[in-house]
Amino acid sequence: MERRVAARRVYWRWFSEVDLAGGPTLRMTGDAARWLRPGDVVRLRLRAGAGGSVLEFDDYVLEREGRVVWPLWDREVQHPRGGVYAKELYAYRLRIREARYEQDYEAIVALEQYHYASDHDAVAVWRCPDGSRRYANSKPRCDSGEGRLLEIRGSTPASRFLVMELVDRLPFEPEVVGYLRLDPPLPAMHRRVPGGVEPRIRERVFPEDWIHPTFDLKGLQPRGRRWEEVAQEALDRVDVAAARVARVVIHPDYRADGLGVRLLRAALEWAQERAVPDTRRDKRLVCTVAMMARYHPFFERAGFRYLWDTASGRPVLAYPLDDHAATLIRRFLQTDPLAQEYGGRLYRSRYPKVSGLAGPVVFRGVDKAYVSVLDLDALAPEVRQLLKAFGAVRRRVERQVLRGVKLRIEPGGVYLLWGASGAGKTTLLRLLWDELPDAGWVDGPEGRVEAYLPGVAEPDLGDEAILERVARRLQDVAAAAELLARMGLADAILWRARPDQLSTGQRERLRLAVLLAGRPDLLIVDEFAAHLDGTNARRVARALSNLAREVGITLVISSHRKEARQALEPDRIVYVGYGSVWSEPAEHRS
Repeated sequence: MERRVAARRVYWRWFSEVDLAGGPTLRMTGDAARWLRPGDVVRLRLRAGAGGSVLEFDDYVLEREGRVVWPLWDREVQHPRGGVYAKELYAYRLRIREARYEQDYEAIVALEQYHYASDHDAVAVWRCPDGSRRYANSKPRCDSGEGRLLEIRGSTPASRFLVMELVDRLPFEPEVVGYLRLDPPLPAMHRRVPGGVEPRIRERVFPEDWIHPTFDLKGLQPRGRRWEEVAQEALDRVDVAAARVARVVIHPDYRADGLGVRLLRAALEWAQERAVPDTRRDKRLVCTVAMMARYHPFFERAGFRYLWDTASGRPVLAYPLDDHAATLIRRFLQTDPLAQEYGGRLYRSRYPKVSGLAGPVVFRGVDKAYVSVLDLDALAPEVRQLLKAFGAVRRRVERQVLRGVKLRIEPGGVYLLWGASGAGKTTLLRLLWDELPDAGWVDGPEGRVEAYLPGVAEPDLGDEAILERVARRLQDVAAAAELLARMGLADAILWRARPDQLSTGQRERLRLAVLLAGRPDLLIVDEFAAHLDGTNARRVARALSNLAREVGITLVISSHRKEARQALEPDRIVYVGYGSVWSEPAEHRS
């Protein structure tokens, strides 16, 4: 049934009421209601069993000009993570939907603290029951009760939000692991060119009515008017065929697994299907202005193309939602002299390939034994007495750890050492590092070797900020940021921390980054992922294995973690057991 919008009352981002002429009143989020203008013709469809003068969130479907306005967009997706050999090592089950509840916006506030561009100590404004305001990053306790979220600083009334939830999550995992904010296009944009600025660059490439009229408060604030009234007038004027990704924030613990790309792709579907943020015109273009796109490729991995830098030097990337937009972008990239230099690509990996080992490392008949003498001389009398009762007075222990070992490690391969504790894995790695065998020999080509062998070879983590530490070894700060991100430390806020401010698991990931910053031809790691939970163990294992193969590092690693064994996808598994060593291709290679 067709109705006209009579009035709207926005109380909060998550709650409003919209009156239809002749009834009923519809309850929906404020973010959706703001875009319904009095006089708009809408089509209302009641769900089974719904009725009355007030319809709640789940009671109805509302359309305008054939586009669904309510219920909000909601999608469940699988996010598989493949490897070199396996199409799927593991997968996330995700629900991506438009923010709907008060707690959704509270989760957005919590994540906003991790956004690289946020320059507020407190990212949200809260209203207390007595009407006073508080600035805080989580719901404050007011003198008269709990505060309620009034504003997410940096956003506008035109902003709309997607949240990403883990559907299958462990009890200690967060429910919301990411959010995306979509806005109308910026009111004006100029391009930086050699020696100056080119004004109104977008209007040269795209039809003007794709961009204007957008959300713009300029000229709408005479004295005596409430800010909310002015903002709503600006919203009512918006009628564009483009949208802008203003924020993509993923929880730091989940950034190394491509969730940002998945959320971006969902946002493209959202814009195309629902014409958000304004729901008034079909969207033909989604763009973003993001400085961090220089240092992280996830926009380009989602299909965005780099177009130009704004007058202030921020990169602009765009994604076409139809063939016409794709043609306009392609024509610009092919004909504009500056754009031709980049070809639509901005990000370039800064972590270089290594020289690599020139040949294999070969163990030829290697023996290794350790001898220890146990006596009671230095022990307390009561301890000596107890040990004597067991006959443990003096003992020479000779332990043959490795006997006649023959092993070949090919350059560029990933080798996993597997076996019980004390079986000889660490001894094998020490022989690779610098220890001499008792018999036989270890042949290997010249090359740069980095190792983590607890108590024997440990990288110096330093005492400066972790980004500085890695950058100092690499002599490239952008490559350092890339390397930290790939090792699961993708939070720019965390990059300012010192090693002693990190958790044990974070220090393990930093240790790997520092080792890799040495650009080794051979990387040796003992007890990999010992301090990581299962989820992080597989993330970091997958990232380390992929990186080693990309740049030519020979990786020899020991671990007792099944998650690491799966995600490393080793070329061969080297079994070590009480003197004997044998290797065989991993299951996925056989």
